Amino acid sequence: MIKTKSGLPAQTGFTLLEILLVVAAIGILAAITIVAINPTKQLGETKNAQRRSDVATILNAVYQYSIDNNGVLPAGITTNGLNICKTGTPPATCASLGGIDLSVLTTDEVYLVAMPQDPTGSIGTDTTGYFIKKNVANRINVTAVHAEQNEIISVTK
Repeated sequence: MIKTKSGLPAQTGFTLLEILLVVAAIGILAAITIVAINPTKQLGETKNAQRRSDVATILNAVYQYSIDNNGVLPAGITTNGLNICKTGTPPATCASLGGIDLSVLTTDEVYLVAMPQDPTGSIGTDTTGYFIKKNVANRINVTAVHAEQNEIISVTK
């Protein structure tokens, strides 16, 4: 034990300056780590990966329907981009939104269990956040219009 000149035990511990320096160093390291990880970018990439998967799922369901129905596409797909309505949206509501009802793909869960929805979930109560259209050659295009980080998510088949 360390003793002072008076014979009393010496006080040991950290000074306020030493504690502040350690806290500052930890804060700087934490800030560098957060900037390196960039959670906003990571979350955006995750949502865009889900959108790519959803677009491919919708497109595959439309083509499977077409194969099972002698090349006939689901009714209502036009050369104008139409917002795909959520599963269970009444046809009149869907039409009033300028959307397309693709419930033929979810009926009896043959092609889809439910229409995929944009991962943000805040697109609307009756729409999915995905658009579908066909070109003059009857090729189908499905687009995720709310992609993040200026990414374009669109698949044509």
